[in-house]
Amino acid sequence: MDDLYREQIIDHFKNPRMKGRLEPHDFSFEDDNPLCGDRVRIDLRVDENNRITEAAFDGEGCAISMASADLLLESILGKDIEEVKKLSKEDVLDLLGIELGPVRLKCALLSLKVLKAGVYGLEELEEELT
Repeated sequence: MDDLYREQIIDHFKNPRMKGRLEPHDFSFEDDNPLCGDRVRIDLRVDENNRITEAAFDGEGCAISMASADLLLESILGKDIEEVKKLSKEDVLDLLGIELGPVRLKCALLSLKVLKAGVYGLEELEEELT
């Protein structure tokens, strides 16, 4: 089963479905992982009901970080902002489907960190995490 998930990760890394930028956007945030150099920017557009209608990511990094961003954004299309705020690291890890060590875990979760910082606003996210 791990092989199937590994193939999915490589596919999303080599052929990302959600890569790009949205101009204009309703939410946007960018951050990096200074330990490895991965960088992710996420842009979102929402409708009048705060449902995500479009999502895109841009950045560079390892296969895990880029595939994670792609899979995460695919999974949030059609969800409202409140649903996105409730996403957890377990949700991202389920999308990836493989066990990760501590170093790769930071790569996998960068897109979730960026997504939540964008929808909460950076100040609110920092308060939530402290």
